Amino acid sequence: MSDDEDFLMDEGDEEYDFDYEDDDDDDVEQGEAGLENKYYLAKGKKEDNLDQAILDFKSIVEIEHDKGDWGFKALKQLTKIHFLKLRQFPQALDFYNQLLTYTKSAVTRNYSEKSINGILDYVSSDRASDQSLDLELMEKFYSVTMKTLAEMKNERLSVKTNLKLAKLWLDRREYSRLDATLKELRLSCQSADGKDDQSKGSLLLEIFALEIQMYSQTNDTKKLREIYNQTSTVTSAISHPRVMGIIKECGGKMHMNEKSWEKAQTDFFESFRSYDEAGSMQRIQVLKYLVLAHMLMNSEIDPFDSQETKPYKENVEILPMTQLVSAYQHKEVHQAERIIAKNRKIIMEDTFISHFIDDVMRALRITYLVDLIKPYQRLELSFIAKQLNVTLNQVEDLLIELILDDKIQGSIDSVNQRLEIDRDPQLERRRYTELTNWTNEMEKMHDMLISKLSNVNGNNFSSSSSRMMNPMMQDG
Repeated sequence: MSDDEDFLMDEGDEEYDFDYEDDDDDDVEQGEAGLENKYYLAKGKKEDNLDQAILDFKSIVEIEHDKGDWGFKALKQLTKIHFLKLRQFPQALDFYNQLLTYTKSAVTRNYSEKSINGILDYVSSDRASDQSLDLELMEKFYSVTMKTLAEMKNERLSVKTNLKLAKLWLDRREYSRLDATLKELRLSCQSADGKDDQSKGSLLLEIFALEIQMYSQTNDTKKLREIYNQTSTVTSAISHPRVMGIIKECGGKMHMNEKSWEKAQTDFFESFRSYDEAGSMQRIQVLKYLVLAHMLMNSEIDPFDSQETKPYKENVEILPMTQLVSAYQHKEVHQAERIIAKNRKIIMEDTFISHFIDDVMRALRITYLVDLIKPYQRLELSFIAKQLNVTLNQVEDLLIELILDDKIQGSIDSVNQRLEIDRDPQLERRRYTELTNWTNEMEKMHDMLISKLSNVNGNNFSSSSSRMMNPMMQDG
């Protein structure tokens, strides 16, 4: 739907949430009817004769004796016309300021709250951002709103408005403004002793979610972990699942950056479930993160075995990740490369995923390489590079890691560019020792068997059994 269509429709279902006492004064009734008629006539002119519609809306405000519902509606229309249609933001702010004076007594609290929220929504929306709306002017819409709400002692809507402003600054990456707004919100959640008021647990979690996103975007790992840990101390909170989805998603990313794959997998799963419950499409992206962590923790369990994730296994956005998991579990490095190449946009367009795909492929190549070299005593590095489809330098890096981790015993011959599998005496001696130990154990088992048979059948059976077991010792 276009902006203009949205503009035309958003007033179509206006609420008439007002309550007037019966008045026998015919003049008042006629005045009300006249204002109502004038309002709808003006509204009908918006498409064909906008200038006249503006004049008519202004006249409604002027001729209404006492501030009332029709003047409020007219100012609401004037604010929208100048903001959404004419893009005259300062004039829109002037009409909005005038509208706010009606909220204290002229219209009901519910209707005024809904109207304020609606106006701030389109002020904050991306539709306005492409017209270079000055951030300071945008901030004024919020500051005059907060001032009015403070005068009305409407703390609930004040908090909701500040949350809306914080989300706006987060989306625009205005971190200094966001930090200031978050500090105000935190103060509203503190008790007299300066500690967090646990009775406001749901609000606290929503504030934490905004802070976590800010520190995640600014890569402030220390503060991110601090706030993340604080979320677990909030008690008696009934939070929206979307909020928990955000917190767990950022927590999972934090664990991934620390290479704590298992913790990341746990948080991503919780995030996915929360987003799924909230009906948020972010569940698809987080499910990709879950699969990514699942591969890096080398789990052999199919991440789509759970009843929560199974319905998404064949999702067009998830299918490439499903195929990648299968290739990973079957150690099919070449198949994994083909899947990534074929689905590069789906898999690699997310910078977070693309950052860790190299870790996935490295782990897969290492597993593949260990199996590749098992039958050989020496291998040309060029042969390994060809098998893995990587450069010689990458082969050397992988082999050095395997040697240092004691996953293979060998050395790299840099001159001849080959891997020499170590068959030194120490290794052979270790194998001989293991074989000797195994032989000794077998002899002990043999002696125990003979001893038990002797106890049951006597010495004669023992002698004959000995001759049968060792015929080479019999006399010629």
